[in-house]
Amino acid sequence: MTPSARLQAVIEIFDQLQTTSQPADRLLRDWARAHRFAGSKDRAAIAERVFTLLRHRFSFAWRMQNESARAIVIASLLAEGKIGELSVLFDGSRYAPSPLTEDESHRVASPPDIGPLSVQGDFPEFLQPDLQRAFGENIVAEAKALATRAPVDLRVNRLKANRDEVLKEMRAEGYAAEATKFSPYGIRIPSAPGLSSLGRHALFEAGAFEFQDEAAQVAALLAGAKPGERVLDLAAGAGGKSLALAAEMQERGEIVACDIDGKRLFALDPRAVRAGVSIIRTHVLRGPVPEGPFDIVFVDAPCSGTGVWRRQPELKMRLTEGRLVELVGLQDRLLDQAAACVRPGGRLVYATCSVLPRENEDRMAAFQARHPRFRIQSSGTLWREAGAATSLPISGDFFRASPYVTETDGFFAGVFVLPEI
Repeated sequence: MTPSARLQAVIEIFDQLQTTSQPADRLLRDWARAHRFAGSKDRAAIAERVFTLLRHRFSFAWRMQNESARAIVIASLLAEGKIGELSVLFDGSRYAPSPLTEDESHRVASPPDIGPLSVQGDFPEFLQPDLQRAFGENIVAEAKALATRAPVDLRVNRLKANRDEVLKEMRAEGYAAEATKFSPYGIRIPSAPGLSSLGRHALFEAGAFEFQDEAAQVAALLAGAKPGERVLDLAAGAGGKSLALAAEMQERGEIVACDIDGKRLFALDPRAVRAGVSIIRTHVLRGPVPEGPFDIVFVDAPCSGTGVWRRQPELKMRLTEGRLVELVGLQDRLLDQAAACVRPGGRLVYATCSVLPRENEDRMAAFQARHPRFRIQSSGTLWREAGAATSLPISGDFFRASPYVTETDGFFAGVFVLPEI
């Protein structure tokens, strides 16, 4: 494909992304299957630009004062200093974008002012009050960090492997692997081409590691799961937290992993086999939650996904105020369901991959108002009890993470205990 043809493909793909709920990586995969003539370099270049557009959609649209896919592509080229190449790339030849219009030429030659905070930080304008509340004067720095490329984080499965040994093997193979700062089982590899092959690595196939951001690993450790306990993972998804909890329980006890999405949940079965885990039982939620009581109820709640914009940047342009309100209601309902399942003396762990206080601290406060018997546990104390060597960034009693501060995904975790009567 010519450079112009690649740009036209990007325009068409980005148009689709603005009108579908399909994940960007899946849409790109489907596009590649339908366009077999595109070589590996073409696919890589197209995917790279699509994700760049998603990360900087708001500032690119501001640059051209136009939200169309074509305008955003033009702005991406301007950001790369390619103003002199526009007439060649947009020449209207076969498979190429049509020439710039008079208005587009004017926009290219006349950049607007710096723009509001939402433009500077590349986030939806309606989220500015929430993000200012979360980050204060660091709002732009935090938002820009959420628009960067994420590294690959691995969780070494202590049931089958040792972190030092996995690190040694990864480095011997040329990976720039380092131990994570907070999680004692984490390994971080900086973003680079070709890392998708890790999903076919012999160590992965042997169950030595799983893909999991360091912040999520920390949240699982804060649960304090112990061998022999009974655990409910109430919104388990594909089961990443369940697998981490099973490792902490040393494969002794019981974990009931629940989700309304049976397709995602059943993906946990082969993952558990690979990890050497047999204590997880899956349960598709079509009615009441499994009967308690449980020593730990873990609620990794569906949320806005603002904390994972680095990995799924399409989420930032799809989030609406209405959807956020729906999510808050769902989070409250899940917490209420969870409360009924906790045994006296047990813990309720609430976590989200969100940086928004209304999905995090506000939900904790609202839950405690509805369930005054529950007491908030200090995440700092729980972390020390877990025997961690590195102190954890704590906001009040809660664990809060962000790319700017902790160099992880944005994440929140808080723990309640139900005192014994």
